[in-house]
Amino acid sequence: MDIQLKRGLLDICVLSAIKNEASYGYQIIKDIKPYVEISESTLYPILRRLENNEYLTVTTSEHNGRLRKYYHITPQGRKKIEDFKNEWKEIISVYKFITREADVNV
Repeated sequence: MDIQLKRGLLDICVLSAIKNEASYGYQIIKDIKPYVEISESTLYPILRRLENNEYLTVTTSEHNGRLRKYYHITPQGRKKIEDFKNEWKEIISVYKFITREADVNV
């Protein structure tokens, strides 16, 4: 898969993992893993980029004597998900066109 496409998809997956409630890194990985493979070394740069772009915010709270970062989606992050869903409709349409052409030429 094209690296830029995969990067964009992973961004949306991470935002979707926190859209209903705040979460932390390990839990985000567990939530996404059934759908797409993601490692900690991939996740944390994504989280930093999403925070820098104001798609999420971070709070820190103590859990079992350790500090844990919790990631919260922002209104801009929710809009990013909605924009993606609208764009994806167009991508599906293009895919259908491409595969239809392939079926006709076989």
